[in-house]
Amino acid sequence: MNRTATAQGRRMQRRQPSAGNRIAGFFGELLITLGILLMLYVVWELWWTNIDSAQAQKEVTANLVQELGDVKVPEINEEEEEKDYGPAPVTELVPGETFGIMYFPRFGANGSHHPVTYGVEDHVIDNLGIGHYPTTQQPGELGNFAVAAHRQTHGQVFWDIDKLQDGDKIYLQTAEGYYTYTWYATEIVAPSNGDVLLPTPHQWGVEPTKSILTMTTCHPKYSTQQRMIAYSELTDWRPLDAGPPKEIRDMVIDATS
Repeated sequence: MNRTATAQGRRMQRRQPSAGNRIAGFFGELLITLGILLMLYVVWELWWTNIDSAQAQKEVTANLVQELGDVKVPEINEEEEEKDYGPAPVTELVPGETFGIMYFPRFGANGSHHPVTYGVEDHVIDNLGIGHYPTTQQPGELGNFAVAAHRQTHGQVFWDIDKLQDGDKIYLQTAEGYYTYTWYATEIVAPSNGDVLLPTPHQWGVEPTKSILTMTTCHPKYSTQQRMIAYSELTDWRPLDAGPPKEIRDMVIDATS
């Protein structure tokens, strides 16, 4: 007997994979494909959206700067820095309009200024940085000027919001001038806790006695389980032609260049 021929014949008669094995192989490949797609989505969400949003914010800031006209940045004069310009005027807001630039010295050079737009729809905070809650007050008005922004995607505008400390200032530049807000508290609340947006936060029916800025974002990082709320009080104001407060002079120059 030819043993070589017999061995070859056995190899040719090797069993085909069963239907169960084929199905298991199909689902195995499907899971690998889904894993790759999920990884690509995470890269897009955590990396590309930041690049895309940063570019959109840069363009809308440039357009706003053009509308504001020539921004004066005079030499620092300590007497002028301490000057009292009286009560802050109210910046009248128009739905859908980008009306201001917010500056955050505490956040450092990489996150120092962002545009502020009327509305908190996805197309606003996903692309244009900071959105203003339409149901809340306007800058300079008694009550609660409340805004929202992402923390870990779409520009990471409020990434460092938990780093605010006593004495930290947040500045808002509009067509009326520069509003200076001083941080005083941060809290964590449930997403359903809408009373942080009341004219006097958490107090239904209480008339406001001061102008505050309320900043809202997701908490903790990479999660939407809770909300971080940072409160600041309007403590100063100066018109555009007086120039920006000295703490943000370089940021204003950077934003307008």
